[in-house]
Amino acid sequence: MIEFIIPGQPVAQARPRAGKIQRGKKRGQTVLYDPQESKNYKNYVSIIAKQHAPKIPFEGALQVSIKIYRQIPKSTTKKDRALFLAGIKRPVTKADTSNYVKGIEDALNGIIYKDDSQIVDLYAAKYYSDNPRVEISVREIDEIAIGGML
Repeated sequence: MIEFIIPGQPVAQARPRAGKIQRGKKRGQTVLYDPQESKNYKNYVSIIAKQHAPKIPFEGALQVSIKIYRQIPKSTTKKDRALFLAGIKRPVTKADTSNYVKGIEDALNGIIYKDDSQIVDLYAAKYYSDNPRVEISVREIDEIAIGGML
């Protein structure tokens, strides 16, 4: 099992942007690219993941847990703040949990695992915290043990 934390405010994967190639043989063709903030965050996640990576990326079925801790809004009342910190009241505002997860999954490709298609069991949750971060846990599922249970 591999567990690590990505410190700082999480960034959701934004929709791809379209642009035209300006030079060369493919000039005028439309290309899709990641918005800069999404691209920067993926690079940041990759750098931290490399510090925790296995010698060889996982190749089997994976169970992944991603806990997203967003900064508590400054305008929050003391009552709501206590509820946020206790995990009783959770973020129901944008960005979607799935958008955070997609960027993180992409950033871990080729580092923690060969491809995010290996993820067969996924847990993802959003919380508020005074310490914004993302907590990631990745574990290979022993398919022999699963097969023996059937």
